[in-house]
Amino acid sequence: MRRTALTPTLALALALLVVLAALRLWPHAPLREAAGLSSAVYARDGQLLRLTLAPDEQYRLWVPLADIDPRLAQAVLLYEDRWFYWHAGVNPVALLRAALASYSGAGRRGASTISMQLARRLYRIDSQSPAGKLRQAGAALWLEARYSKRALLEAYLNLAPYGGNIEGVGAASLIYFHKRAAQLTLAETLSLAVIPQNPRKRGGARPRDLPAARARLARLWAARHGEASAGASAAPALATAAALPFLAPHLTDRLLREQHGGEIWSALDLRAQASLERIMAQFIDNRRGVGIANASAILLERDSGEVRALVGSNGYFDTAIAGQVNGTEAKRSPGSTLKPFIYGLALDQGLLHPATILKDMPTAFGPFSPENFDGRFVGPISAQDALIRSRNVPAVAVASTLRHQTLYEFLKSAGVTRLASEQHYGLALALGGGEVTMEELARMYLMLAQRGALIPVRHRRASAAERAGQDAPRLLSEEAAFITLQMLRANQRPDTREVATPPVAWKTGTSWGFRDAWTAGVFGRYVLVVWIGNFDGSGNPAFVGIDAAAPLFFRIVDSLRALGLDAPAPEPAPPAGVIRAEVCSASGELPNALCPQRASTWFIPGKSPIRVSTLHRAVIVDAITGAPTCARGAGTRSEVYEFWPTDLQRLFREAGMPRRQPPPLPDCGAPADSLADGPAIVAPNTSTTYTVRLSRPAPLALRANAPSAHDTLFWFANGGLIGKGAAGTALAWTPAAPGRVQLRVVDQQGRSDAREIEVEFVP
Repeated sequence: MRRTALTPTLALALALLVVLAALRLWPHAPLREAAGLSSAVYARDGQLLRLTLAPDEQYRLWVPLADIDPRLAQAVLLYEDRWFYWHAGVNPVALLRAALASYSGAGRRGASTISMQLARRLYRIDSQSPAGKLRQAGAALWLEARYSKRALLEAYLNLAPYGGNIEGVGAASLIYFHKRAAQLTLAETLSLAVIPQNPRKRGGARPRDLPAARARLARLWAARHGEASAGASAAPALATAAALPFLAPHLTDRLLREQHGGEIWSALDLRAQASLERIMAQFIDNRRGVGIANASAILLERDSGEVRALVGSNGYFDTAIAGQVNGTEAKRSPGSTLKPFIYGLALDQGLLHPATILKDMPTAFGPFSPENFDGRFVGPISAQDALIRSRNVPAVAVASTLRHQTLYEFLKSAGVTRLASEQHYGLALALGGGEVTMEELARMYLMLAQRGALIPVRHRRASAAERAGQDAPRLLSEEAAFITLQMLRANQRPDTREVATPPVAWKTGTSWGFRDAWTAGVFGRYVLVVWIGNFDGSGNPAFVGIDAAAPLFFRIVDSLRALGLDAPAPEPAPPAGVIRAEVCSASGELPNALCPQRASTWFIPGKSPIRVSTLHRAVIVDAITGAPTCARGAGTRSEVYEFWPTDLQRLFREAGMPRRQPPPLPDCGAPADSLADGPAIVAPNTSTTYTVRLSRPAPLALRANAPSAHDTLFWFANGGLIGKGAAGTALAWTPAAPGRVQLRVVDQQGRSDAREIEVEFVP
């Protein structure tokens, strides 16, 4: 069979096709990388927050062709290059027509295609001379060989000159019309289509030739598309770059640090942002007389964790307060705002429920002896009241009993950064001894609102897939997180002295030295944290959480609700694992028959501590002498006494509120179950290391409670007698040697309590 030879023409054509295919398929950089880009930051509804300059001081924002109004691309092709999709980069007919016009003296006539104009801008070609024009044509053919028509049109639209330092339709539409390129009207589209042909006269602040050029294109558009609408004939005014917005500066600063160039969609709600800024400015203006000049605030949506508003300072351009510092990112002492997490952990560890009675009394935790903010002690107090009244001693006492997860471990799990070692803080961490950022604190309160699940704080708008796909670690059980918020809801507003309606779960904090005033809380759809202080760390007696931060917090809450941004929503149902239980008000335990006042509290079955109250007990007394007796029947009566521990009895006396003292009871052969009501060691703390300085050894105070203040207690260390003393009084003891010591206290009936401590000797 004879093989037919390829003709030279066909061979040349095939070779050309192979070369063109190789050029197209050979890896090459996308045209998007041809120039540096501006960054455009938007609010969640698409409103522009800020447009930055590109590295070369141009406004240039790359917008995919799919995100540009199709009418704009059509108008550009109609006005600049009607044969764009048919030529290979150079239009020979247009070139010939332009040459004839120049030769005949009819004036210059444009012949550059879209591809040639793009080549001139990409390769900075001077096309005024014949040689430059040839180079431009060659570059256009090269681009056509390497890129698709769609890619070339997209690049032209994003690199075309629009007057001054504005390039591309993305930046031009934002600057001139405050709209994205997909939101333009027909009139605005026609204006942008004609500017690149003569940007000096048609763009910028004084577009002299723009109306006439736009009118010519409007006629062409009407002839081509059969519409001569009013929108096409109306001439829209052009804004200038000086009118660009500069909104939410601290948030946009953060987002711009994370991404350089392109569009950034924040989660910000501009109405909420404006409300926070306005309320904060008004509040500080009214408080300048007491030295309050700066504040920060962050507002999160509780369902998504998205940042709806962020105010980093009370004036971004106020140099007197270092206003460009973002207070939401600064490490500060949180004061008492961490206390809810102590109680949440204690709820999970079965140490208490909201009505559990704690002791607010002078207590030493090794070398640490915390005091309350008001310098007073209130004695027995429920866990809920201790939390909302921000009592320091009960909070430290509860923190000292946490085992499975300490407060320090909780903070590490919550993502708090730059923490020192746990030993560095000790129990002072419960009172704000560490440092957190406002955002870290807000995330922890968001965790409470999320029923114990730790979701991220999102500065960018999250997609539904991102929200659904988040794998959130659990820091608290649903039950503990729910009850903690219920406890915080009982906190009264500072202005009305009433519980907030609709509910607000909130907590204040004041750092040592009055350097920081905080209020953090959960209400409706939001989590809100506010801070008042100075960025230089200087203190001010006015920086008190309840007096400074709480009023600002509630003004913001009220403003958001007045604007309808926190619409009422159905109250979520309690978790299945919580119930309401009746307890004795005075003891916080299950009421016995003698308890006179009872209350209802939240309870986690199988986890919350449960025992029948023994605070109220009946004592049989002789009807004539009033002395306790073992006899029962005629001539006796029953009287109910409150059997408070001896340390609390002493505190009541010192506070001028002595309780009725139970009389010494006769030995009536107590039943075996009464042995459980023996002495209880209150100091020193269990599993604690106590340091004794050999140069100045200081004795440790041993103290234990007993049913009666008349009881004598005997103290032993590792089996050896130390001494004896009355119940509730301190016995001084100086350890003879370092190491682990078991302390035991025994009363006269043989009932005892014991705990271990570690003693360390240092020079």
